[in-house]
Amino acid sequence: MKDFAISDHPGVAAQLARLEQLSVPQGRLGLEIIEGLLARLGNPERRLPPVFHVAGTNGKGSTCTYLRMMLEAQGLVVHSATKPHLVRYNERIRLAGRLIEDDLLAELLAEVLDANDAGEDLGPSFFEVTTAAIFLAFARIPADACVIEVGLGGRLDATNVIPNPAATGIATLGIDHEGFLLRPEEGAPEVPLARIAWEKGGIVRPGAPMVTLDYPAVAEEQIAALTTQAGAPWIRRGRDWFADIDETIEYRDTRGVLSLPLPQLAGRHQAENAALAVALIRHQTTVEVSPEAMAAGIRAARWPARLQRLGDGPLTALAGGRAVWLDGGHNPDAGLAIARHFADAPPFHLITGMLANKDPSAIIAPLAGKLLSLCVVPAPGHDAHRPEDFAPFTALPAHPFEDVEQALRALPAEGDVLIAGSLYLAGDVLRRNLEFPD
Repeated sequence: MKDFAISDHPGVAAQLARLEQLSVPQGRLGLEIIEGLLARLGNPERRLPPVFHVAGTNGKGSTCTYLRMMLEAQGLVVHSATKPHLVRYNERIRLAGRLIEDDLLAELLAEVLDANDAGEDLGPSFFEVTTAAIFLAFARIPADACVIEVGLGGRLDATNVIPNPAATGIATLGIDHEGFLLRPEEGAPEVPLARIAWEKGGIVRPGAPMVTLDYPAVAEEQIAALTTQAGAPWIRRGRDWFADIDETIEYRDTRGVLSLPLPQLAGRHQAENAALAVALIRHQTTVEVSPEAMAAGIRAARWPARLQRLGDGPLTALAGGRAVWLDGGHNPDAGLAIARHFADAPPFHLITGMLANKDPSAIIAPLAGKLLSLCVVPAPGHDAHRPEDFAPFTALPAHPFEDVEQALRALPAEGDVLIAGSLYLAGDVLRRNLEFPD
C-alpha cells in the first residue's frame, strides 16, 4: 500500500518522487534497516530531547496531541511526530509547535535518501526514511520534549529505536492490520488481542514508565510480562491511576486529585485519551507540567478527522445546511467509539470509502439502526470495498457513487451526514472542503 503525497514546493516534490520509488519488500518487518540508516546519519535518535512514545490501535494520535498541547501550555518547546498525513506530508513533522517548513523538509529527506545511496542500498521503506528525517530534525533543533506516535504496531515499528524515553504509553487495543500484526511468528502469542498487546508493548524500555489504560486479562498478561522483563514500571488505569468522566475529568493518583475539563474534541473516548496523556505526564520525572497547563492543553487540543464537524466550505455547501461529520476510523474499535458518540443522536446518512483490506462491517455494524442510508465511494488512490461487500452486514442498500460530492448531492433532504471509513478518504474530504490541517 502506498502512502505518498504531493507538494507544490519543487524541492519537496522532488524528494517525494524519490520516496515513491521505495516500498516494503513483501513480509519484511524489523529494525535492522532503520538502525543501519540511522547509523549512516550519526545516530540522531540518541540525541533527542525527552521523548513521550505512544502506541495503540486507536487514540494514539489524539493522546499525542493532548500531550503536545499540555506541554506547550506549560511554556515548553515541543517537537511532535504523528501519522499519517491527511492532506500534506508536512503534517507528519511538527517542530517547536509548527509544521515543518518546505525548505527544511526537502533538505532532510534529501539527506536521508542520499545517505542510503552513498553506500550499499539498504532498501529502506517510505516509513523508515520518514522516521530518519524526523529524528534528524528533532536532534538538531533544540526543544524541551518530543512526542512521537508509533506507526504500525510497536515492537518492529521504525520509531522503536529510541533508547531512553521519558515515558511510553499505550492507548486502546483492538484488532487492526491483521496481515502484519497477526502474522504467524514463533514465540508470539496466539490469541489475537494478546498478540496485539505484545506488539504494542514492544516499545517498553528499561526504567521508563509504561502508562496504559485497562485492558482484558489476556492483554494485561502480556504487558505485565514485558514490563517485568524490561524492568519498567507499569502504570495501569484502575490500579495506579483513575479517571471518572462525566461533566469533567476527575483524575486521581498517588500525587492527588485533579478536576479537568472535557476536551473540545467530540466523543467520550477523547476524554479517555486526555486522561491517558495526563497520566503519562504525571508518572515521568523529566518535565514538570502544572494542573493549569494540563487543563489549558485539553481545552486547546484539535485533531482533524476524528469526529470532526466540518465547517463551511465547498463540500459542506452541498449538504444543504445539515451537519456533516468526518471520521477516519476504519476498524471495529473505531466503529464502537463512533457509535457511542451518536448513540443519542437522530438517525443519519453514512458515506463510506473503506480500504479493501479492512473489515467492511467495522463501521456499519456498530451503527445498526442509526443509518438512514448508506453511500459507498472510493478510497482515493487505494483499492476499496465495493457496495456489495457491505451487503452481509446491513439491511440497507449500498448505493455507489463516484465521489463524496456526488453522494452529498443525492442524499434526501433530512438527516445529518457522517463520512467515515478511511483516513485517505478523510484527507480527500478536508482538501475538497478547503480545511487544511495546520
